[in-house]
Amino acid sequence: MNFTDIFIRRPVLAIVLSLLLLVTGLKAFDGLPLRQYPEITFPAINVTTVYPGASAALIKGFVTTPILNVLGSAEGVDYLTATSTDGMSTITIFLTPDYDVDSAFLEVSAKVNKVRSELPKASENPLVAKMEGMGSDTLQYISFVSDVMTQEQITDYLTKVVLPEISTIEGMGQAEIRGKRSFAMRVWLNSDRMASLGVSTQDVEQALAQNNYLSAAGKIEGAYVTFSVSAETDLSSVSDFEQIVIRSDAHALIRLGDVARVELGAEHYRDVIRYGGKRTVFIKTQAAARANPVEVAGNVREALPQLREQLPPELTMELVFDTTFAIERSIDEVVKTLLEASVIVVLVILIFLGNLRSVLIPVVTIPLSLIGVMLLMLMMGFSINLLTLLAMVLAIGLVVDDAIVVLENIQRHIEEGASTMQASLIGAREIAFPVVAMTLTLAAVYGPVGFLGGLTGALFTEFAFTLAAAVIVSGVVALTLSPMMCSRILKTEEESGRFASGVNSVLEALTQLYLRALNEAIKMRWLTVLFCGIILTCIYFLYDSIHQELAPQEDDGVVIVTGTGPIDANASYMEKYVAQAEAAVAGVEERERSFFWVSDNNVFSLVMLEPWEDRERSAKDIQDALLADLNSVTGLQLYTYNMPSLPGSTGGLPLQYVLTATVSDELLFQVASTIREQAMASGMFTYVSQDLKFNKPELKLSINRSMAGELGVSMEAIGQTLASYLGEANSGRFSVDNRSYKVIAQADGPFRYNPESLSNYHVEAMTGEMVPLSTFVSMEIKSSPNKLSQFQQLNATYIGAMLAPGVSMGEAVKFMDELSEKNLPEGFDHDYMGQSRQFLEEGNVLLATFGFSFLLIYLVLAAQFESFRDPIIVLISVPMSVCGALIPLAVGMSTLNIYSQIGLITLIGLISKHGILIVDFANNLQEREGLTIREAAKRAAAVRLRPILMTTAAMVFGVLPLLMASGAGAESRFSIGLVITAGMSIGTVFTLFAVPVLYTFFARDRREHDNSATRLPS
Repeated sequence: MNFTDIFIRRPVLAIVLSLLLLVTGLKAFDGLPLRQYPEITFPAINVTTVYPGASAALIKGFVTTPILNVLGSAEGVDYLTATSTDGMSTITIFLTPDYDVDSAFLEVSAKVNKVRSELPKASENPLVAKMEGMGSDTLQYISFVSDVMTQEQITDYLTKVVLPEISTIEGMGQAEIRGKRSFAMRVWLNSDRMASLGVSTQDVEQALAQNNYLSAAGKIEGAYVTFSVSAETDLSSVSDFEQIVIRSDAHALIRLGDVARVELGAEHYRDVIRYGGKRTVFIKTQAAARANPVEVAGNVREALPQLREQLPPELTMELVFDTTFAIERSIDEVVKTLLEASVIVVLVILIFLGNLRSVLIPVVTIPLSLIGVMLLMLMMGFSINLLTLLAMVLAIGLVVDDAIVVLENIQRHIEEGASTMQASLIGAREIAFPVVAMTLTLAAVYGPVGFLGGLTGALFTEFAFTLAAAVIVSGVVALTLSPMMCSRILKTEEESGRFASGVNSVLEALTQLYLRALNEAIKMRWLTVLFCGIILTCIYFLYDSIHQELAPQEDDGVVIVTGTGPIDANASYMEKYVAQAEAAVAGVEERERSFFWVSDNNVFSLVMLEPWEDRERSAKDIQDALLADLNSVTGLQLYTYNMPSLPGSTGGLPLQYVLTATVSDELLFQVASTIREQAMASGMFTYVSQDLKFNKPELKLSINRSMAGELGVSMEAIGQTLASYLGEANSGRFSVDNRSYKVIAQADGPFRYNPESLSNYHVEAMTGEMVPLSTFVSMEIKSSPNKLSQFQQLNATYIGAMLAPGVSMGEAVKFMDELSEKNLPEGFDHDYMGQSRQFLEEGNVLLATFGFSFLLIYLVLAAQFESFRDPIIVLISVPMSVCGALIPLAVGMSTLNIYSQIGLITLIGLISKHGILIVDFANNLQEREGLTIREAAKRAAAVRLRPILMTTAAMVFGVLPLLMASGAGAESRFSIGLVITAGMSIGTVFTLFAVPVLYTFFARDRREHDNSATRLPS
């Protein structure tokens, strides 16, 4: 007895197994988290060191480089970047995907602590921080605006009240204030008054340290009572600081208020965020690395009404930006596509089968397979995300295939005169091997994808295993439930309705037409083989002509604006021209809201667009039009781009070229300028920027050491004086309401307005006399670098570019590689970051997987057929299908990207199922009926025509909603749908002729008895 007989004869057993699949799948559904992408972390670690007043060159030489030297040997490092700017060193360690960021954090912290003693004493302790986001780590921006409260007051309120509450929301990784102005006691020094009163900056610093002292006085322990002692040795108000005595003599007391203007101000005045035409302060939220961002964002939205009730009446709160809106819309679109595909597949099956009773048999496998696979997803730790949902969309056309094949074979036996029960028993036995072979073949296709590393593996492991699991579940259902349902539901041909009879007549006529064409192809079989050879040759030329990119640009409903102003621009300059940029953005008809964030001379803006259904233009069209409008803002250099299509990108322009060398930064700048100019002149880019510029005015002071020595002025005194007047060094801390704030002493605005102000600074000589700097210092204005970058510990500069319309990432990278080969001197090298780095690392990894999947399927088929020749016949349809899939890509309907490559891999399993049906049946005809190879090939192709057409139609029409997709995530769905539709449609036509013809060449004559190859039904 064959195992399929058990389920036909025991229908309750078959039903119970199916119900178990359904119930456990529904239970597992509740436990599956909802995400945009599979759980991926792209860990990185930031090391930030502040050195107030230091130049970029000093930071690089004495802060950045020593730290980089010890970090180069850290474990799990993919690559290192470093940027040295005035007053700050920033080092980013990018770790390999999914590397344990906690262990890396501990190692980096230990190495940084070890090198701390080598850093300048005046520099602050390096701050080591983890980044565990998926590329863009922003979850939400929440705005706080007031017409009454200052930015400092808003920042202080948020720090004390709002931030702690948001930080404790379940799943919250980090919440931080952006555009903040933290309170600080600003001591604005009057250099003229200090000189006339004989007060040096060292006197001020010493007075601040001695008179604002936070004491831990201890406690008094008596016989029975213990008293804690607190001494008010610290200061907390402006008047307290103004009364600090700097010097006392017989004539008068010199207080801090005599030589400085003291106010409760802000630590810095560099950051400004404008939203709705007003200055605002944001709270930025970020989900924890392993948390579900959709759930976390929902938790935040639920908490906002309660937070709003607690706010002062003069403070307004608004959720400005939420990345999960696009995530939820994307998932909604895929779910909609899933339902549409299900309806279409049912209609296709109905048309082919002609009656509702027959349709029920394959259709029931759809919910059983899609729901049943959720238990396996839960066991493997998967989630419901865009890619697993996409796998289910594709699975709809696949899971019905096995049931269709079982149904059609049983129906054929009924038409040949067998009873329903007899036909079910014989038909299920005959088709069991092909069903197992097709199921294992298709599941094997995705095995290599599931074990890929890097971004591709992280993204598509869940996709691959979900689809493979759904196919396996459908195979089980097809061999257990489907035969049983056939034995109870199907009718004999005499009982069939008129529509079913009409469908059978049409298919019979089509079969006869196909047989005549096949006869001609077999007669001219060498011409058919030649045609197959031509197809194989065409694949190379088609592939070579296709635009390549990592992923198609999606419409996430957001346009990003970023740029810079002149390096010496102040806050007033930036706000003036940002107002012009705001006006340009406000002119975008599809704009829903936007904000601008100004930090020093940098500009960043998010333009949130109306929902997809409410606008005609795509985000890319709006981006291009907005860029043209922003070009009229002459005071700023602005550019626009869309959100990255895949997680893990560092953001910024699509092409990020890194030029590295061990030469001086000046020579590096010259070579980079040549590369940038030629890139812009190529016409392949609409915008090309270079980060290294020698356009920052620097006042170089030359000190006459001899004269300074004669006057008794030390270099330390000169350096401390300049740092106190011009830097923003921390001069201590003060407390208000048990919270600590900085004290910052600095020259008041009029006394550091221009280079001539330095001439009036006085330094205290060893004699106590105040000596003006102009006595022994000469000044010269020079151009210095705006910042100094390093990549993998080498001197580096970055060139970013926006691709021109019609230019793919593959073409851009190829052009830059060729440009580098022609123009880079010896000792120079280049690399990539951002999306371009992702493209190089991940862009072609799936093509290698395609070859491995092809080989794996060949071995699986060889084991199943017990033959090394039969799999060749089966798999000849694969290149035919691939050729068909590449045609629409070659004419520009889409690109070769990570999604279309997944479609190509899917085609291996899909199209090979047709060959399995024909070859297996032809082998059986030889063995059981003694037909010749040629007759067996023709009859097998004719008999299997109907299930081949049905499964092809179910798959092609099932992915039709992907081709008609719109809204969030539509481009990626279109890419995979286009490849499968074209590949299956064209490939099936080729298969119906190529496989039978090649069978006549390569098949073994099986008419003699051969135990190793015979498979008779029980």
